Amino acid sequence: MISSLQQQTSLSRDPQSTDVRAMSIATVLFFMWGFLTCLNDILIPHLKGIFSLNYGQALLVQFAFFSSYFIFALPSGKLVEWRGYKQTMVIGLVVMAAGALLFLPAATTASFGLFLSALVILAAGITCLQVSANPYVTNLGPQATAASRLNLAQAFNSFGTTIAPFFGGALILGAVQASPERLKSFSAEALQVYRAQQASSVRLPYLGIALMLLALAVAIALIKLPTTDFTRDFRPGELGETAVHGGIWKHPYLLMGALGIFVYVGAEVSIGSFLINYLGLPQIGNLTERSAAHYVSFYWGGAMVGRFIGSYVLRFVSTGRALAGAALIACALVVTTMLTHGNVAMYSVIAIGFFNSIMFPSIFTLGLAGLGELTGKGSSLMVAAIVGGALLPLAEGHLADIVGVQHAFVIPAICYVYIAVYGLIASRRPEIDPAPIAA
Repeated sequence: MISSLQQQTSLSRDPQSTDVRAMSIATVLFFMWGFLTCLNDILIPHLKGIFSLNYGQALLVQFAFFSSYFIFALPSGKLVEWRGYKQTMVIGLVVMAAGALLFLPAATTASFGLFLSALVILAAGITCLQVSANPYVTNLGPQATAASRLNLAQAFNSFGTTIAPFFGGALILGAVQASPERLKSFSAEALQVYRAQQASSVRLPYLGIALMLLALAVAIALIKLPTTDFTRDFRPGELGETAVHGGIWKHPYLLMGALGIFVYVGAEVSIGSFLINYLGLPQIGNLTERSAAHYVSFYWGGAMVGRFIGSYVLRFVSTGRALAGAALIACALVVTTMLTHGNVAMYSVIAIGFFNSIMFPSIFTLGLAGLGELTGKGSSLMVAAIVGGALLPLAEGHLADIVGVQHAFVIPAICYVYIAVYGLIASRRPEIDPAPIAA
């Protein structure tokens, strides 16, 4: 057993260089959870057609997935305290593999409820990775390059979200589905057989994913990685000279920032979830599901490119003003896609991904600025606010059933207005404008 003195080696001595091997393994984790999160955008239209769901019902996919973040964030933190960061990563990967394997009986029995259960378990494992891998990467080298390491890891996360639609579109989508009118003529037995046949396309991809996750868990368990208890926190404000007294509920910029995270994640996930169905509308792109999946990659790929550009721009522009500008442009693009048709509507909604890129890290940083010793608690509140990805897409789904997909985008538009206002207000704070944290 490693002694407590050995476990705190990295804590007592700031590393002079980044551990390349450990960093490489960590970036693979970032890639995997980005990849699996974005596969939901492929599952939504697929399951919608199989089970004849309306939009509100189909968006239960995102509700189940992102609710897991809210439910399992605190238990994952306790798991880190109990077993440490490395073992938490291994446990997270095993839980993710269990969720992926549950897709096999879900497809065989053609059970929508079992699919949702599989997503909850899958996201529970991802939550373990989120809680453990982010601080692990932060502490794998000198403090001065912590933000650089996180940006690199998040670039791989964005790479995962970019290629997932291509992968999912090729292996999951593509089978010709019966029309709703024809499905009504099926007997109960024939309908169940049809659904199982259509759902079978997810079995091979998720089996492969499960095996990959288990192999990665074994590799991390066997490889000797740097150990530390990570009791230090290198986020903005932690190293301030004066401690901030009072609970987190007494800090309005933090509370506004948490609401900003809630609406941002809700808006981003809502748009991504509807893209395939939206681009398939006759008045927009009239694309097949498989063809539309390629454009979903452009949406998430725009966020990846925007992150690299934004990291440069934010050296010269205040974080609050950059956030406000990006949000206003995103809002304008949403309004454009709501009021137009054809290529204009199609490319304006895809372009939103580029301007989403700097929002999460900017909101996160502005909300935590100046919190001092309350930074850890403030960060936990911000992470819990990711539950917006569960609630707002569900709300947009129900609205789409009433007014149509195109006009239901009014919900993201309102979200971006709030983010722009928050950016402007935060830019006028008397404190020094902080550098953004990687999302």
